[in-house]
Amino acid sequence: MLELKKGVDILSDVGGIKSIDEARNLFKEKLNQEHLARLEKIKNEEALLKIANAIALCQPDDVYISTGSPEDMAKVRQMSIEKGEESPLAMKDHTIHFDLPEEQGRIIDRTFYIVNEGEKTSVLAKKMIRNEAHAYVKENMTGIMKGKTMLIGFFSRGPAGAKMALPALEITSSTYVMHSGDILYRHCYDRFDEQVELSGLFLTNVHSEGDNRPEDLPNARVFMDRSWLTTFSTYCTYAGNTLLLKKGNHRMAVDLATYYGNGEELSEHMFITGMKDEKGDITWFAGAAPSGCGKTTTAMAGTDFIGDDLAQMWIEKDGTMRAINPEQGIFGIVADVNRDGDPFLMKCLREEGTEVIWSNVLIDDKGVPHWTGNGEEHPNEGKNFQGKWTKGMKNAEGKEIPISHPNARCTLRADAIANYNTPTGVTPEGATIKVITYSGRDSDTMPPVWVGKNSDHGVVIGASIVSAATATEVGATGVKRQPWANAPFIPGPLADNMKAQFAFYGNAKLSEAGRPILAGLNYFLTDEARGGTTTKLLGEKRDVKVWLTWLAKRAKGEVDAIDTPVGYLPLYDDMKALFASVINKDYSRELYDKQFSMYIDKIQDRIDLQREAFGKEENIPDRLFEVYDEWSAGLAALKDKFGAIVTPDQLVEASNLIPAS
Repeated sequence: MLELKKGVDILSDVGGIKSIDEARNLFKEKLNQEHLARLEKIKNEEALLKIANAIALCQPDDVYISTGSPEDMAKVRQMSIEKGEESPLAMKDHTIHFDLPEEQGRIIDRTFYIVNEGEKTSVLAKKMIRNEAHAYVKENMTGIMKGKTMLIGFFSRGPAGAKMALPALEITSSTYVMHSGDILYRHCYDRFDEQVELSGLFLTNVHSEGDNRPEDLPNARVFMDRSWLTTFSTYCTYAGNTLLLKKGNHRMAVDLATYYGNGEELSEHMFITGMKDEKGDITWFAGAAPSGCGKTTTAMAGTDFIGDDLAQMWIEKDGTMRAINPEQGIFGIVADVNRDGDPFLMKCLREEGTEVIWSNVLIDDKGVPHWTGNGEEHPNEGKNFQGKWTKGMKNAEGKEIPISHPNARCTLRADAIANYNTPTGVTPEGATIKVITYSGRDSDTMPPVWVGKNSDHGVVIGASIVSAATATEVGATGVKRQPWANAPFIPGPLADNMKAQFAFYGNAKLSEAGRPILAGLNYFLTDEARGGTTTKLLGEKRDVKVWLTWLAKRAKGEVDAIDTPVGYLPLYDDMKALFASVINKDYSRELYDKQFSMYIDKIQDRIDLQREAFGKEENIPDRLFEVYDEWSAGLAALKDKFGAIVTPDQLVEASNLIPAS
């Protein structure tokens, strides 16, 4: 069990400000009259002490209190341009930010949970004992903002008043970080005290890039103090490491849901989107996928987009499952974003009217951004993530340098996107979720879509995600297990989170009408994995709408399904009709058979890999291994009857069809 406020509060101890009177005296010394007056409107003394200790620790020359007003946000943007953290581009309200060439993703090798003696964390996480982290913060963050301006913002991670919206302080010396926060999160300066009272707590984030030199990067650290709900970040600028409202605070939210949510809350690395049917009814989805695995594309394939990255979920009193997006914008990978697959996003990126922060793409001599896979003609030279770039140039290892970094990003408000559902996106009541999806990068094993037989099977589908390592993480290689696509952000033992997953989705407080279906998605199945000779994918981006439409129909009880040991599969006639009506595409029986035949040995190997890996964790619920055993026994029976490859027709022969409702 996580115990809050246990051990020394590092920020308060190193900062040294113990009383509210000391804090107010420091504010009078450090803040000018305008910003002192702004801060005096915040009455929560615990928050004021956190701010005072951040000032005492970092020792900035000036302090800027942002109210979140349009004028303040415009001022922060202008400060960022003047400081040089961003540069204006040809398109109105577009700017470019370049991270250091050596810091193009999350520094997972230098990211630690601060823990107390004897406190357990996930085996997939790095941790540091409190006194060691205390020494690092004291040595490396004392005076780190000398010569700089400290910016302080008061944010809400979710619509104000929502059950799981968490108030948070963002304290940084980076104008780019604060500008990003202005776009991605909701300011709650005017309601901060009210939000803290509603939540019973708040999160604190302290960041400084220091001198922002490559030689400082080995000493860069990201710390999450679980007990004190405080994050620290030093010597880095990539937003995934520095905009601590995002993945830093997500980790805190995971802890709070796992240990204090009573089986009625989850904090997930999930998109939220809706599919509207011909009657105008919307089926709401929440879906997990590791970074770089198509999550943003899936979210925007919906007719009614809410969010592409994070979801706070709870069981409402009426027995339904609800979700809010703690963010109000997207920090999305732009590689392969193009007009064919992402028309709504491309309109924002290529037509005037949307404020956008670009990062680590190529900028040509006209001030226009370019990126890999955008379907457009590229220039032969420009400036990109590693400096001056010319077509065909190679790095020190002799590899050709791409036009943009694979983890290049765009930051923009979600409501700028044409299919954003504003009423649901801003309401504290959230979206009523009827479908949960899990997906990764699986080239050779699972079909494009399948539905768990019950909530326990769905949880195990989520626990069994695998993915190729992507450019979102510095120092990661190879194939990775990605439980619920959330494992990098689960602070405690995976067993604790898994218990919370089983308890949440199997909760008796969910009504039958309110209980969602849980499904797997896989866009990365290749031709060669199904007997072909090429590495081409067996599908394309626009197919996503079809898979989501089928899941919506399945959730509403409108389509039958094939019963298999690992879940329910769609019937060919249903898929052929949906491909024609949804994306006007002919869907051949040959392609269906390739995509939905079961390669028994590959699935068994995947189960064995997961069983072995989870077997190394302490206290994993027995139910996980029981489900794996159920899947394995059913697959073995299929293999005995039909051989190692079982076609959809044989699957139908082996079992009764599962009716629509």
